[in-house]
Amino acid sequence: MSRPEVGARGAARDRGGPDVVPLPGLRAWLALAVLAIPTLLVSIDNTVLGVALPELSAALRPDAATLLWVVDVYPLVLAGLLVTMGTLGDRIGRRRLLMIGVAGFGVVSLLAAFATSAAQLVAARALLGVFGAMLMPSTLALLRSVFLDRTHRRLALAI
Repeated sequence: MSRPEVGARGAARDRGGPDVVPLPGLRAWLALAVLAIPTLLVSIDNTVLGVALPELSAALRPDAATLLWVVDVYPLVLAGLLVTMGTLGDRIGRRRLLMIGVAGFGVVSLLAAFATSAAQLVAARALLGVFGAMLMPSTLALLRSVFLDRTHRRLALAI
């Protein structure tokens, strides 16, 4: 008879047979659905500007350099702050950082929608990048804590 072995999570495993991992419950899949929303917002905000550029150009009349900043400042700030925000999430809490990011993203999205100049839009999109950078690592870290099994985690991340 084989002796049970204690795994990384403290659960006893029988070395004699395959590990049986229970399927995630309804709560885990609901958490995935809720956590997918901020990720979807960040992705949409990164791509939706291409559709709005003709109207923005007509309404705000930015010069060529400012128009480039309108397009590029969001992904630049977002990418530049991902690691920093992941570390901040480790320090202050991933859920707290996610909530701050969602609230800030919503408020700054309204500011961007009502921008009256190209400079205001560039500033708003830079702030959107800051708050978007809060959302991405928090979402991934929370998914990791909800889906403990690698197979289920891979499926959740793929979704």
